[in-house]
Amino acid sequence: MISNLQTESSGSLAGLRIVDFTQVAAGPTCTMMLADRGADVIKIEGPNGDLGRMLGPPWVGGHGTVFLSLNRNKRSVMLDLKQPEHLAQARQLIETADLVVESFRPGVMERLGLGYTELSKRQAGLIYCSVSAYGQKSPFRLKPGVDGIIQGASGLMSVTGAADGRPAKIQAPIVDMVTGMLATISVLDALKVRTMTGRGAWLDISMYEAAIQLQQTGLAGFLANGETPVPCGSAAPYAAPNEAYPTQDGWLMVAAYQPKRWQAFCGLLGLEALADDARFASSDLRVHHRPELFEFVAGKTRQWRTEDLLAAFEREDIICGPVARYDEVVASLPFKYAALTSTFSHPEAGEIKVIKPLSNGLDGAYRAGPMRPAPLLGEHTLEILAPLLVP
Repeated sequence: MISNLQTESSGSLAGLRIVDFTQVAAGPTCTMMLADRGADVIKIEGPNGDLGRMLGPPWVGGHGTVFLSLNRNKRSVMLDLKQPEHLAQARQLIETADLVVESFRPGVMERLGLGYTELSKRQAGLIYCSVSAYGQKSPFRLKPGVDGIIQGASGLMSVTGAADGRPAKIQAPIVDMVTGMLATISVLDALKVRTMTGRGAWLDISMYEAAIQLQQTGLAGFLANGETPVPCGSAAPYAAPNEAYPTQDGWLMVAAYQPKRWQAFCGLLGLEALADDARFASSDLRVHHRPELFEFVAGKTRQWRTEDLLAAFEREDIICGPVARYDEVVASLPFKYAALTSTFSHPEAGEIKVIKPLSNGLDGAYRAGPMRPAPLLGEHTLEILAPLLVP
């Protein structure tokens, strides 16, 4: 299906063409991950552009960092799908493609004549990925939903934050991210099946279902005992001690629930009596008596500087780590060692840094494609559409 419109590229998905009708974060995360591996992603945008272009602050040279971070390695074509000529050009582009990814509300693509049922009549091998809030067939398919709404509706927001606080949203758009990642996995599955059978597929990716998948352990507990969990701050609901404790100058996250580590933890802090206390004889009991345990432990950890307590715990093989701010994260040795940023030269925003794609094949066999900045609105319209206009 690959046409001569494909740009030169490298990476494990080089030669794959994707027409991308997604906006904001969930869908663009999927197409970004595919583009990072060398796929030619053609992003179709209306005259006002992807809604993600309007999300900010922060802004860099008038461009929002949300859009800049999720749309690298893509090419932008501006088409007004309300105009018959532009709609026809979208159809022509799809005919050159292996894959369509879209995140309109269910039914919109069908009304445009760009739904899977219609397109697959001419392209039996087309893989078509629909990303929506509640899924294509759900009775709730027409309900709009964004990351925060789904965090709330899926129960995720009910277990975040402090027990005595207001509902707390995870600041990173975690539902968007995991939806995009699950969509990517589904696309790769479909590509593998197509190589074996020649058949395409319609993939139905629901943000709500992705958020439920994200909560496997919590919901498994509720389904087992019927007890509704409550927020418990930094603590794990299934093990203790496994939470952040205050220090003189910050917080330290500690996981010392395994028997040997629990004994070492108590000994290092001068809390030997806790190791023999019936209330804290097992991790399960410590979970049930977590408030009392926290007060005993915090009274000791507050006497230490974070750096010193971290070093002391590590000498005893107690699992721990700082609760780091972003400025501390990017200055940290693990972050620097992993070389997790890439720098782009954007034509309007200038030099910008983003988190680079993972390339975790130790032998170098699994490598990403070339890195390019997020496109300007319609930047590649003429480049991509010109060959379609040749009689």
